[in-house]
Amino acid sequence: MKAKELRLMSDAEMEGKLTELRKELMKANSQIAIGTVPKSPGKVREAKKTIAKIMTIRREKILSKEATKRNE
Repeated sequence: MKAKELRLMSDAEMEGKLTELRKELMKANSQIAIGTVPKSPGKVREAKKTIAKIMTIRREKILSKEATKRNE
């Protein structure tokens, strides 16, 4: 997912997507740990990147809210 798409999501939608991606990543990591190849190895990397994007955008939103409170 692109960061632009993630920024348009509400907090609840972003939280749901984050949970979904973490479950997907956990499944893939468990498959790797037992020695089987995941169905699509590229999804692991993509999931990690999307999780990082979501976490970053959430942090940006928190910081911007704090900044507006300080300026008032």
